[in-house]
Amino acid sequence: MNHIQNDVSLQPFNTFGVDARCKQFISIEDESSLSSLFSAGHFTNSPFFVLGGGSNVLFTQDYDGLIIRIANKGITHFIEGNYIYVTAKAGEVWNDFVWYCIDRDFAGIENLALIPGTVGASPVQNIGAYGTELMDVFYSCQAFDTETGSFTSFTNADCNFTYRDSIFKTTYKGRYIITSVTYRLAVKHQINSSYGAINSELTKRNITNPTIRDIAEVVSHIRVEKLPDPSTIGNAGSFFKNPIIDINIFNKLKQEFPEIVSYIVDDTHVKLAAGWMIEKCGWKGKIDGNVATWKHQALVLTNLGEARGSEIYDTSSKIMNDVYDTFGIRLEREVNVL
Repeated sequence: MNHIQNDVSLQPFNTFGVDARCKQFISIEDESSLSSLFSAGHFTNSPFFVLGGGSNVLFTQDYDGLIIRIANKGITHFIEGNYIYVTAKAGEVWNDFVWYCIDRDFAGIENLALIPGTVGASPVQNIGAYGTELMDVFYSCQAFDTETGSFTSFTNADCNFTYRDSIFKTTYKGRYIITSVTYRLAVKHQINSSYGAINSELTKRNITNPTIRDIAEVVSHIRVEKLPDPSTIGNAGSFFKNPIIDINIFNKLKQEFPEIVSYIVDDTHVKLAAGWMIEKCGWKGKIDGNVATWKHQALVLTNLGEARGSEIYDTSSKIMNDVYDTFGIRLEREVNVL
């Protein structure tokens, strides 16, 4: 097990590039090290937070506890019947895992290409993009229970997946540390190009019968065009969730804002495009001190170089207040705020 370090800067470990510090820090490359941390009392004696790629977290202050960075690696797979079961360690970079599957012609996660972060975070957040959600391909995960010191498995049904949510963000928030995830992918490809942006780009490329590689490349292209590169501009991707509202409330909004961007969820619910609402409130590309919304996508908050986490948080609060005053809709932050 790597040694615990004291007073470590978290700037290299969060994509916002916020220079917060933590009291203690350890990088875990073998999940058995979690048992050693448990035996030493690190899960009961002080606060702890599990960090993957740092792409969905905002440190608003120094962290007075132990940061556990999950860095274990490895991917295996086997085929059984009509399905391919692929297991990846939690520390694997998500996009590397996506391309591992594409290179082997394993279909099902190509629409999730270039989402930042690690495999271990994928079920926590129920990540999703361009018509695909993690819950569609998730089979099971192994996790370490910080209350009992044992490893356990969770099935898809156990995780209570909903839009950008799971049992790991609600009932079991902070209790389990995911160490590996198994995905069930179909041997027979079912291409999903339902999002207009994908179809538009496929048309530009004169692709009429796309492969999963074509979809992944198009999705990656769209993301690069819409979202800033965190290696040069600090950000955590989409900062806010797209709100899901009752269809009756939506119908009233539609009367006042006929051009409102929305997606049908089911017979009684509609998902609104938070980015459109934020843009409508005048925030797209707006600079607020050391923070700005991205010029191509109002959902994204960026660190202009020296922003503290508290400044980014304050800007997000101003945006949420403006959206509520205009639309009567309360936005939720998608990132973890510490």
